[in-house]
Amino acid sequence: MTMRMLIDAAHAEETRVVVVDDGQLLDFDFESSTKRQIKGNIYLAKVIRVEPSLQAAFVEYGGNRHGFLPFSEIHPDYYQIPQADREMLEKLEREAQAKAAAEAEPEQGNGANGQAAEGPQSVTQDAEEETADVVDELARRRARLLRSYKIQEVIKRRQILLVQVVKEERGTKGAALTTYLSLAGRYCVLMPNTPRGGGISRKIVNPDDRRRLKAIAAELDVPQGMGLIIRTAGAERSKAEIKRDYEYLLRLWNEIRETTLKSIAPCLIHEEGDLVRRALRDLYTRDIEEVLIEGEAAYRTAKRFMQMLMPSRARQIKLYEDEVPLFYRYQVEEQLDKMYRPVVTLPSGGSIVIHTTEALTAIDVNSGRSTRERHIDETAVKTNLEA
Repeated sequence: MTMRMLIDAAHAEETRVVVVDDGQLLDFDFESSTKRQIKGNIYLAKVIRVEPSLQAAFVEYGGNRHGFLPFSEIHPDYYQIPQADREMLEKLEREAQAKAAAEAEPEQGNGANGQAAEGPQSVTQDAEEETADVVDELARRRARLLRSYKIQEVIKRRQILLVQVVKEERGTKGAALTTYLSLAGRYCVLMPNTPRGGGISRKIVNPDDRRRLKAIAAELDVPQGMGLIIRTAGAERSKAEIKRDYEYLLRLWNEIRETTLKSIAPCLIHEEGDLVRRALRDLYTRDIEEVLIEGEAAYRTAKRFMQMLMPSRARQIKLYEDEVPLFYRYQVEEQLDKMYRPVVTLPSGGSIVIHTTEALTAIDVNSGRSTRERHIDETAVKTNLEA
């Protein structure tokens, strides 16, 4: 069995990527020059309208339509908190810091006969627990206060926000946005303003792998206020590979911050990358024996990206130069034609009809010419099982 990634970038108008296993199509993605993907892009945006009835804001970020930003997706750091509440929060924080400083001072008192009343380890442990309780209580009181607000109280028109696209524009709807940013790498996802997020991908189920990856994540020294997720692709990777990927994401975040400070809204701050880079980052696995690319520019891009991402695998990137088009050479075009047909015929005579609307994709199962069963219930069960 031979698994390949095929990239058809011979024409500037469209780039297509497939993963085939022994000629069988497994994955497919494409990108058109007339409609580039914006999902994952980060923009400096300006609030155009705050809508109390929806508890959401409409923002101008540079797209065709205004983006939709729900209140639940706005980070509390953007809240314009009333002065009285701000002073109360600052007072609570000062109290917590003072308490923590007091508990951190070394115990000086000794018990009778020159012996300590309690062991130093016990005193230190008690102090740490009290400090943690104070910090937790502060966090709970702050969270209760922030949850009590409505969007119209803390978000104002013309306010500037750094947002990321989580869902593309579709039909008459604008893009869905969030201020909780995430930067995806090959093995990690960095969440620069989500302190309580992070961990190990749930798809990694092996207990030994999870323990090892948790130990690696703990040694990465992620800055306070950030979160880190180790992706499924990082399950069998070494500490050096994961660390290199994490450091790349940290450099990327610093570049985004510097660009943001120099920009004026609305403005594109960070582009997720073209299809070739995304495919190598998200679809490439060690099971893929070679990556064949039709198109000189895409080949150079892929070669550079792979040398940065996984230098040891860069030799698997190969330029396809035969006269027969790449997808015809590996019988992919016929499979793609079948995939785009809205009707799939079932062996019994029934069919699956797939129709995409603005809000959803409808999948209808029809019995069609399936009339061999004795009862309608039997016909429905057999057709549904086939579908």
